[in-house]
Amino acid sequence: MDIRHLAPEELTDRLSDRRTVASETVYEGYIWNVQRDEFELTQDTDPLRRDYITHPGAVSVLVLDDDDRVLLINQYRRPVGMTMWEIPAGLLDVEGEDPAAAARRELAEEADLQAERWDVLVDFHNSPGSSSEANRIFLARGLSDVPEAERHERDGEESEIHGAWVPLDDAVRAVLEGRLNSPSAVVGLLAAHAARADGYRSLRAVDTSWPGHPGLR
Repeated sequence: MDIRHLAPEELTDRLSDRRTVASETVYEGYIWNVQRDEFELTQDTDPLRRDYITHPGAVSVLVLDDDDRVLLINQYRRPVGMTMWEIPAGLLDVEGEDPAAAARRELAEEADLQAERWDVLVDFHNSPGSSSEANRIFLARGLSDVPEAERHERDGEESEIHGAWVPLDDAVRAVLEGRLNSPSAVVGLLAAHAARADGYRSLRAVDTSWPGHPGLR
């Protein structure tokens, strides 16, 4: 393995031009599909074959109040058989919906809240070795309640959602002690803790481009 020094501006993930030889959908699911690709890692070598989940992507919201508390919501997650403390989040499954608009919608639907101040906190891929899912976490501040007459009626697992306001430092400690495992919560809480060091001045604008999302490049 070649190890070298990087200039600060070189530390970035980049799109690859590796050639796709063949691609097919091998499973169609309720929310996402499984795709099989054959591609050339390098020229003049046999193609490699990989199966992976094609995913519409998601947005999450790290909600921060004036007392430096974050909103965590508790929800049952069937694949891992756990009730988990998470941050509000949802799929980008509305055709043509802007990620920031989706984040505002999810905050209202899952937490009955709206926010005046929005910033991009962090972007990440949940599992880039097996899924195309891209997740953007927004930081929401300047909070107010959604009027009761306009609140979303939750169903399914969301009908059991309940929430708690937790000091940011306590939530970060829970992450480091292994008590919180939701990926968006873990990434969002650690990112907010880091961003707080410079008063959140390093955060990106809410309409910042998102090349990490395959459908928004």
